[in-house]
Amino acid sequence: FQVLVDPQKLRQFNVSLQEVTDAVEQSNVNTTGGWIERGGKEYLVRNLGRAVTPDDIARTAIESTRGVPITVGQVAQVVEGAQIKRGDASADGSPAVILSVQKQPGANTLELTETVDAAIAEIKRNLPADVEVNEHQFRQAEFIEASVHNVFEALRDAAIMVAIVLFLFLLNVRTTFITLTAIPLSFLVTAIVFQQFGISVNTMTLGGLAVAIGELVDDAIVDIENVFRRLRENAHRSTPRPALQVIYEASREVRNSIVFATIIVALVFVPLFALSGMEGRLFAPLGISYIVALFASLLVSLTVTPVMASYLLPKSKAIQHVEKDSALVRWLKGRDEVLLRWTLRHPTPIIAGTAVLFFAAMATTPFMGREFLPPFNEGSFVVNVLAQPGTSLEESNRLGTAAEKLIMEVPEVREVGRRTGRAELDEHAEGVHYSEVDVQLKEGRSKEAVVADIREKLRPLPGVSVSIGQPISHRLDHLLSGVRAQIAVKIFGGDLPTLRAKAEEMRRVMSEIPGVVDLNVEKLVEIPQVQVRLNRDALARYGLQSGAVSETLETAMLGRQVGTILEGQRSYDLVVRFNDAARNDIKSIQSTLIDVPSENGEPSAKIPLSSVADIQESFGPNAIMRENVQRRIVISANVAGRDLNSVVQEIQ
Repeated sequence: FQVLVDPQKLRQFNVSLQEVTDAVEQSNVNTTGGWIERGGKEYLVRNLGRAVTPDDIARTAIESTRGVPITVGQVAQVVEGAQIKRGDASADGSPAVILSVQKQPGANTLELTETVDAAIAEIKRNLPADVEVNEHQFRQAEFIEASVHNVFEALRDAAIMVAIVLFLFLLNVRTTFITLTAIPLSFLVTAIVFQQFGISVNTMTLGGLAVAIGELVDDAIVDIENVFRRLRENAHRSTPRPALQVIYEASREVRNSIVFATIIVALVFVPLFALSGMEGRLFAPLGISYIVALFASLLVSLTVTPVMASYLLPKSKAIQHVEKDSALVRWLKGRDEVLLRWTLRHPTPIIAGTAVLFFAAMATTPFMGREFLPPFNEGSFVVNVLAQPGTSLEESNRLGTAAEKLIMEVPEVREVGRRTGRAELDEHAEGVHYSEVDVQLKEGRSKEAVVADIREKLRPLPGVSVSIGQPISHRLDHLLSGVRAQIAVKIFGGDLPTLRAKAEEMRRVMSEIPGVVDLNVEKLVEIPQVQVRLNRDALARYGLQSGAVSETLETAMLGRQVGTILEGQRSYDLVVRFNDAARNDIKSIQSTLIDVPSENGEPSAKIPLSSVADIQESFGPNAIMRENVQRRIVISANVAGRDLNSVVQEIQ
């Protein structure tokens, strides 16, 4: 509910904006009057002064001159309208409303997504036929499901490869079966541990299992191979011993080796738990799942494997065969024997060659590319389009729509959604010059080729900077550096012009480095401003305080909430401000009437704002960014075609 004040009518009726604000505020109040006792009953007293309609507010008196009231409706238009718009949105180039759902910490994303889908399905049933709802604009659940599916595929393929290798070397179905049981049983024990300690199954924990799957059968292989060998030797003795005793002794022979080997391998992953911050949060679950699965496999090899061997191997026909090894193992041993004899006769060239290879490997290590995380393929992109600060919402919306249409020309793009600017209370404050485009992809070319194509399509857009990333990767970058880019160079200093100059120097340096893309300097620039400089000497002559005058100006230009209108279960802000024509006219601002207090505190006269302030057009910074109390400016960039570490080193 908006009270749009006309400053010309204020002058006509000699009324100040503060008087209008006070009148509107007092026109919308309910109070209690206690109770009245009548005839043995209590009657509650309700003083109903709340406004219900715009007309109620318009008929509110500001003051009365000789019995003739001056009402709010005589100096202002009271209407129902929207809040001041500081953002816009579209989907596939058409106007849209984009709803973003944030989950609470600890909530299960997949379960929450299903609940939200159910709620949207219910909402759809009550919507008009021409309203379309697209719930697949960006779903973190899809990335999680795809990641888990990929890891499951890796686990499946690894299990098949392990089974093939085991069978080729053992050439025995029973020993292969006993050894392979270590994989599902180890996973089962790991799942029980996860359940007991509240550890979730996610991409990192599944990744730990995928890394460990080849080693889950190691302990069982050592145990079962030794049991199988001892049972075969026992079968060909003149007086065979009991099979159970042979299995027990065979397991004891390798038990110490199995335990120590498992501990040594597990120690390799212990340094992961020393990582702090985001690295620790990411990699600790991988290390936990790996170590838990490893010790679960040790437990299986010490308990289940010997028991299964006692049931399946003593009566196996393979035990009775004289031949000890499979054909593949015999062939490998033959080749190995020849190679081994030669190396033992020529130790000097072998040791020298090994040393040369070792130092060559060490020498090439500094030239290897390094990344904090392997690059994700999330199936979607986030394209940030930044116009110059000071660009109006209308112009920024036009540029954003043009960017959408250009992106949609890329064959792999399935759909796009754009948000320009930000609502006033949004958690990520951005100016109206900022547009964020969510791009959903379909199968086609590689991610690198699609990104390059999008950059090429957006190149002709005039006066804008473009940065392309992925939703989750952007959030990780933002957590690590506070910037939605892979690289952030921060320059600190107290003087804004010097900061901007040094940032431009840094931008020129980085622009010459191969692999640097989406190079942007944080938009800390001079933008047009209307500055109202209050004259303290003039204020003192009239007995005014600068704070009271500033609050009046804030009410006039930005608006001030003076109450709430209730309609059933809904509530709406009641706002007083100048109408749009006056807000865009400097002369109207100059002639804004200010109350001059008399000795007893009552308004005695009214003066125009120009009597106590100088109003002029000027330039000033669009924003001042700080970090650790210091002013700073950021030069951000992404990397394409090279590893992140080498680009950072070259920048340094």
